[in-house]
Amino acid sequence: MNGLSFELAPLAPAPDPNRVDIACFVGHVARRATPLPANVRTALAEARWTSGPWARPDTEVEALLQLPVVVESWNAFDALFAWESRPVGAGTRSCASYLGAAVRSFFANGGRRAVIVRCGDPWPYLEPAGTRAAQRDTRLAALLAPNASPMDPSSWRGIGHLAGLPEVALLCLPDLADICAAEPAIVDVAVEPPNSPEVFVECSTNSAPPVEQDVGLRDLAPPRADHDGFIAWRNALGSAREQIARRHREVLLVAALPLPQREARNGDSWAQADFHAYLENAGVLAAPNSSNGGRAAASAFVQLAWPWLKTRHSVDLPGTLEAPEGMLAGVLAINALARGTFRSVAGTRLASVSGSEPLLAWSGIAETPSDRLAERVCVIAPSPAGWTLHSDVTASVDEAWRAGGVSRLMGAVLRAARRTGEAALFEASGPALWQRVTRSIEQLLSAFWREGGLGGATPAEAFSVRCDRSTMSQNDLDNGRLRAEVSILPVAAVERITVVLDLTGGGAAAALDEQLREVA
Repeated sequence: MNGLSFELAPLAPAPDPNRVDIACFVGHVARRATPLPANVRTALAEARWTSGPWARPDTEVEALLQLPVVVESWNAFDALFAWESRPVGAGTRSCASYLGAAVRSFFANGGRRAVIVRCGDPWPYLEPAGTRAAQRDTRLAALLAPNASPMDPSSWRGIGHLAGLPEVALLCLPDLADICAAEPAIVDVAVEPPNSPEVFVECSTNSAPPVEQDVGLRDLAPPRADHDGFIAWRNALGSAREQIARRHREVLLVAALPLPQREARNGDSWAQADFHAYLENAGVLAAPNSSNGGRAAASAFVQLAWPWLKTRHSVDLPGTLEAPEGMLAGVLAINALARGTFRSVAGTRLASVSGSEPLLAWSGIAETPSDRLAERVCVIAPSPAGWTLHSDVTASVDEAWRAGGVSRLMGAVLRAARRTGEAALFEASGPALWQRVTRSIEQLLSAFWREGGLGGATPAEAFSVRCDRSTMSQNDLDNGRLRAEVSILPVAAVERITVVLDLTGGGAAAALDEQLREVA
């Protein structure tokens, strides 16, 4: 038949736990009013979400509520989720959701695969006074899933799904800043003229005919946090970091710093004069300890991004500003695929950026507040060559773990070591197994060294691996525990880093040295 052609749909790619470019986005976005595609339903069935002991109700499956959904492109995401229909207020006007904007920037900047966990519909951006604060704990619980158990899939909500997503390397919580923002969220309301034609009417009293106000997105203030909001954001981010450090050490949390609230007196921000100093004083960049309840964000597992950006797509967001975490996740993803996750992304040109809030001054000589901030935060600022990602760092207080490439390298090593441990889980512990584990890890590290991820003129200078009687006590042997000690020299580290890989009942888990425990 003329004009009729057939195209075979590509097979859904199998999860690959050794990939380090896959991002998981957890947040609020509306489900599009379309039937669930057959391939998505099949994937959920294969994961036992539609039948079996942890099956979800049909209504939740159809709504993709608190279920992990893999998307390979922006079009696939757009077909499933009504990301553009977040209500602005009580009327009919809508804007983009922050989760949708983050996923859009992720794919626009090179991301290839994302996992979406929809926690529910987004709330109206302009809420009645007091509602945002009253709903904060409930909305955070949907993201952070404090009651999720890694051994019980029926309890998985929000980031609790990471227990069943071994392929995820990057985690984003795009709604976090909005949840912790203060009220009000509106300035300089714009009133559009009515669409009705001009006519003469009889003079009447002083009452004017009603005119429907239409709030333009440019006149909406982006979400801004007061001091209490920053503390709530810090604690929430710290809670996510704590779960990653305890259960998912190979995952990197990518988050945008909230915008500070402006002072009503002069329009200046109470934190903008020296944002770095404020973040330190507020405990955001402090190491987790008893004084902050262990909830600080300073960690080798966290990369923070700043400031908020005007891009070619951000016109559908309040204040026409988008948080930078989706863009940073996309840059990290394409860097992992094209150059290697251990290579720095500092210096990457960001052609889609046209402005920022605030506009940062960049000198590159560590004298301005922006330069000091760039030692702990991934800073985006203009340069003679255009808008650029000037720093690729983690929020760690320890300089050995400060370089973003070092942290991502360790994540890749731990991910591969976990696979080695899973393959040897049911084998008898003894010299034969110890040698096989040693060779497997040495082959992995040799590959990183050949690609330039490790320093040293020879593999012997770059790394060492021990798995024998010297790394295990008799108690370890009696309890079926295998321990391997690995020492590596990352190219960006100021010293060698030693980790201990502990093979227990769940595979290869990492019990890192005291140096990493301090920042984890």
